[in-house]
Amino acid sequence: MQTKIFAGALAALALLAPAGVSAVHGQARATQQAQAAHERLLPLQGGQNFRDLGGYRTRTGRTVRWGLLYRSGAMNGLTEADFAYLAKLGIRTVCDFRSTEERTAAPVRWPGGKTPKVFADDYKLDMGGLDFRAARSWTAEQARSMMASSYPGTLEKFNGQYRRMFQQLLAGNVPLAFNCSAGKDRTGVAAALILTALDVPRETVIEDYLLSNRYFDPRKAVAVDSGISQGWRQLPPEVLKAFMGVDRSYIEAVFRVIDAHQGGTEGYLRDALGLRRVDLLALRQRYTMR
Repeated sequence: MQTKIFAGALAALALLAPAGVSAVHGQARATQQAQAAHERLLPLQGGQNFRDLGGYRTRTGRTVRWGLLYRSGAMNGLTEADFAYLAKLGIRTVCDFRSTEERTAAPVRWPGGKTPKVFADDYKLDMGGLDFRAARSWTAEQARSMMASSYPGTLEKFNGQYRRMFQQLLAGNVPLAFNCSAGKDRTGVAAALILTALDVPRETVIEDYLLSNRYFDPRKAVAVDSGISQGWRQLPPEVLKAFMGVDRSYIEAVFRVIDAHQGGTEGYLRDALGLRRVDLLALRQRYTMR
């Protein structure tokens, strides 16, 4: 019986793979911005949602520089050719947001030589009170509601790691890549914070977030042999799809917290992430261009 459920789940996950791109609201516009001279998704054999944040226009008409800021899922599937490709990009810093268990289950073995500095914290992943047994009887709407309600907590739980990421950016330790397992939740919030700090319009930030519905391959995530992955395999296909995909309501829940902060976006960036006005100007000068 469990095998049948897992097979059905994989079929549902296939709907989230690159073939199902038409369902993503607004992603066509975000993709079009990437086509001028660069590709959004890196051409990696074993990559997972590994893409460049360059090419987006800011509210003042500047453009986020290509080749400096990368967001990704887990990198344990990268091949020798992939590592060689990344070496040519000159990636100096990696901020790995995965938990201790995730990193143990899917270690990344960078080849010898010029390897990036990897920052990661040891912690146990909090699934926001998710009970996989109870979730077997959920609807997709319940799953989406749970995701949206859990997202704001990411800002606080990973505040230290997000602060460190910005410190590395301010220090110029780039190109920099940041990742979690799927490259859509913890990484999605991180990307939203970076693009927001660079003065990219809110709607464009959301469109970049939604691109994970195109570029994230859930089948790779559930293939990892870990307790978390085993839990995902127990869920009905429609519930698993809600968890493995992204939705506007998820990231909008984060932006509601930011907007409600005293001083709005700039106040949040200053108080929660230590980014003063001078820091924001420095980030925009370094990572955007006319």
